Amino acid sequence: MSEGGLKITEFVKTFDLEVLNEGSNYENSKLTITDVNRPGLQFHDFYDYFEPRRLQVIGKAEVTYLGSLTPEQRRKCFDDLFQYDIPALVISRGLDCFPECLESAREHERTLLRTQETTVDFTSHTIEHLNRVLAPCVTRHGVLLDIYGEGVMITGDSGVGKSEAAIELIMRGHRLVADDAVELRRISNQLIGTAPEVIRHYIELRGIGVIDVRQLFGMRAIKVESQLDLVVNFEQWDQTKFYDRLGIEDHFTDILDVQVPIVTIPVRPGRNLASIVEVATMNNRHRKFGYNAAQELARRVDLRADLGSGKI
Repeated sequence: MSEGGLKITEFVKTFDLEVLNEGSNYENSKLTITDVNRPGLQFHDFYDYFEPRRLQVIGKAEVTYLGSLTPEQRRKCFDDLFQYDIPALVISRGLDCFPECLESAREHERTLLRTQETTVDFTSHTIEHLNRVLAPCVTRHGVLLDIYGEGVMITGDSGVGKSEAAIELIMRGHRLVADDAVELRRISNQLIGTAPEVIRHYIELRGIGVIDVRQLFGMRAIKVESQLDLVVNFEQWDQTKFYDRLGIEDHFTDILDVQVPIVTIPVRPGRNLASIVEVATMNNRHRKFGYNAAQELARRVDLRADLGSGKI
């Protein structure tokens, strides 16, 4: 995707669209809104609240209506529409293009496209694609893995042991999504993580170098993308710092205005980080389903105290 939107040329290639007419800005025009418009109301001269930046799509209903008009009326409908700087007009179902439509598109230098998909399929596929491509995106330094079906991103300072823990987790049957650079997109209030294409499936291990996880461990060891469910932050053990030993309170980090659970794991020799990450993942999943072991323990202690004092 080009910065600031999806180029029409890339969109045409992705959806294998037929180009009936290239507009004056065909090479540079971009889709910047994750929605499409069927200009039925506009063909009735209603342009209030019309957003010209949206992709315009006409299907069987619009074509049937336009077919009932005279050539002069049809020409006016398309002239009025093409006066706006729309990114493109797409004709669905492989329907024939009215001569008036093609003439008006050429006169106003607007892009005219055609797809073989039905209107409903094309619009739904387009909106889904635009929601993904145009979603807010941020890159974070870390390792993203799929552990027991949960997306877990391991973060921490360089050299703290993120990649080493990731390799052990992969050898235990979990899957690598991204190493070093994790691209996170907010889609429907969820964070979806993936790796930049150029470094996808690769992981760096100090002393060994870069390895290809897909080639070394097979397809079962990699995953293209994953929802982010938990952040595990590695930090060097600090004797002066207090670390939570009960875990009663939940902690979150804000990424693209989405609150993601986070746990901090102090690192020192002798700690099996892979096992700790696995347990943290399972514990986080339990919490999502409403079970908090620390709160349950506190409840039992309080109950025992009440029994001992004779309150119950």
